[in-house]
Amino acid sequence: MGKLVWLASYPKSGNTWLRVFLHNYINQPETPHSINRLTDLSVSECNAAFFANYLSVPPVATTTQDVQRARAFVHHDFTKLHNDLVFVKTHNANLALHGIPLCTPSVSAGAIYIVRDPRDVAVSFAAYTGRSLDDTIIFMGQAGAANRGTAQQVFELLGSWSAHVESWAGGRKILVLRYEDMLDQPAREFGKVIGFLGDDAEPARLAKAIEFSNFETLAQQEAVEGYHAGGPNAGSAFFRQGRAGQWRDILTKVQRQKIETDHADTMKGFSYL
Repeated sequence: MGKLVWLASYPKSGNTWLRVFLHNYINQPETPHSINRLTDLSVSECNAAFFANYLSVPPVATTTQDVQRARAFVHHDFTKLHNDLVFVKTHNANLALHGIPLCTPSVSAGAIYIVRDPRDVAVSFAAYTGRSLDDTIIFMGQAGAANRGTAQQVFELLGSWSAHVESWAGGRKILVLRYEDMLDQPAREFGKVIGFLGDDAEPARLAKAIEFSNFETLAQQEAVEGYHAGGPNAGSAFFRQGRAGQWRDILTKVQRQKIETDHADTMKGFSYL
């Protein structure tokens, strides 16, 4: 059995929220765990530093084939970071590229996947990247959509929003959570996370970790400390609103219909239509 637990999602779907919760639940700090110390118990799979020993040139200059050849070695290295399970954040789809899995099965123990209404994803993703809403909506519908490699990170293959969700949602040993349910029933949904990891959630410990991970706490931390893993759009806060349904006030009818047409089947499957 592998050691890696993938914390997976399409961008801006609650991945960081989940990581914060896990740090607060497992470490049981007296005050909320810092959002700038999320590498204490987890790693970001795309971090270029992990790939440096396996690439002859910086990630921004490599081919996707070069990065893919290195991924299995990097993932094996992750298993040595902790004696117990290792939590690995990824925005990759659960697919293979150039015949090589983006998430190596042989070292994987399972995955926790968060799905979020793509209309809200579009609003948040656009603010995060600085792209226009129209460009973001087009990007989310592209089969080959990817986050390009930079000096700090290797490329991530997303695919379309629908393909991303479907690639993870049907897999074995995968817990799928809806972002909206995590907001509405946090004790139930975060309790599922602890159960998936093999423990019964302790009610008081769970409640404290949820409180230390709520949106108000995260936004306040960002306001005071900044968030070092923030996005390319420096003018936008990473923790913006943390609510469901914001798309109703922001998307035009045409933008909404474009998303609903592109992703109708998957949205229906998750009760978004």
